[in-house]
Amino acid sequence: MHIPDGYLSPQTCAVLGAAMVPVWGTAARKVKATLKARQAPLLAIGAAFSFTIMMYNIPIPDGTTAHATGGALLAILLGPWAAAIGISIALAIQALFFGDGGILAFGANAFNMAFILPFASYYIYRLLSGRTGLRSGWRAVAAAIAGFVGLNLAALAAAVEFGLQPLLFHTASGVPLYSPYPLALAVPAMALAHVLIAGPAEGIVTGLVIRYLQRVNSGLLRVYPATGVVAAQATGDGASLKKLAWGLVILVLLSPLGLLAAGTAWGEWSPEDLQQILGFVPPGLARLATTWTHALFPDYTVPGLEGSFWAQALGYIITAMVGLGIIFLIFLAFNRLLARPGKTGADYHGK
Repeated sequence: MHIPDGYLSPQTCAVLGAAMVPVWGTAARKVKATLKARQAPLLAIGAAFSFTIMMYNIPIPDGTTAHATGGALLAILLGPWAAAIGISIALAIQALFFGDGGILAFGANAFNMAFILPFASYYIYRLLSGRTGLRSGWRAVAAAIAGFVGLNLAALAAAVEFGLQPLLFHTASGVPLYSPYPLALAVPAMALAHVLIAGPAEGIVTGLVIRYLQRVNSGLLRVYPATGVVAAQATGDGASLKKLAWGLVILVLLSPLGLLAAGTAWGEWSPEDLQQILGFVPPGLARLATTWTHALFPDYTVPGLEGSFWAQALGYIITAMVGLGIIFLIFLAFNRLLARPGKTGADYHGK
């Protein structure tokens, strides 16, 4: 669902980007007011997890690939507002440094993956889990369902965005200017990838991690229903954070498994690929596709490590470490901001 530049018109990108501005503003205010400084590591680990899990490409029967996002898990653990910030930061880093997702399309990608997905997943989880105990096995099931539904709603939004382009933006002769795929093609194609493969992956990952946390630190599952922000007392002890950090390290080391999935995610083809697939490239797409050409590690590759699988695997691990390093530097600055005197999560008790 990392929509590249060129598939959406500038008008569409502007509308979806503008829609995210109040989301980011509200999220920043709520998180600053309610998240305690010592909870920032949880948000950093969550954003890093989202970044890393998106590197695990899964093959789809039609020859394309898809991936989970970790957005549902982050929303359940820290609330949808914190998740909106964490996922947006991960998406920005992917676009700027790795060319994964467009710069102009950043607002659209954030709308789908940092707004629709976490908010839908969070409220579905809240609805299904109800008043069950924090250690209830049903909560893990509810989390899995929430992850599955949330990811598919985000995929549906992306499919609609793709499908509206040839309807709204085309030449006088009917040639699409941007995405060439109508709704009748975009929706089923995205549904195939996400209902059958990526959605179940998101659900399984979310449910398993929630089940694990129920056993080691169930307090992390306690959030304020009114705001969707983690409760002040559920900060996580040092041992739990270390286990989560080690789990993240293992994910990074195993990330080259994502290279085994051949093909490209549906709707993320380059102009050259589209030329081969369709026999033409929409003129607007061709013009906007080169909006950002300054990614340091395009497609998570390291110069000089493009040869054998093992060389690519090493490059994949290196780029994952770079991405995580940037995320943790950002949240280090965020942690210092939270630590300033003023209102924190300790002052908030469900108002």
